[in-house]
Amino acid sequence: MGTFVKALTMGELAAGALKEVQVNGKSITIANSDGEYLAFDAQCTHAQCALAGGFLDGVTLTCYCHGAMFDISTGQVVGPPATQSLRTYKTKVEGEDILVEI
Repeated sequence: MGTFVKALTMGELAAGALKEVQVNGKSITIANSDGEYLAFDAQCTHAQCALAGGFLDGVTLTCYCHGAMFDISTGQVVGPPATQSLRTYKTKVEGEDILVEI
């Protein structure tokens, strides 16, 4: 079991938004999917593009580079050209802080 570390505050991430953050030296993207905070590796597994620049629809994230699609609640690929899943991270909210388990 890892340690939960503050990544950002709720006020820094509007509904439907994505933000790349550094947590203990690791690049992670956090999404606000209708009030649920989901965290996953910051780079697309297909072409290493920054996923924070992608398009979020519920829990489906489409990479802006080549259109790879991921279910960010599980990390699973749901559309090519990516074939490798994303690593996801547990999150929790304490007060206004969004914490990620590293």
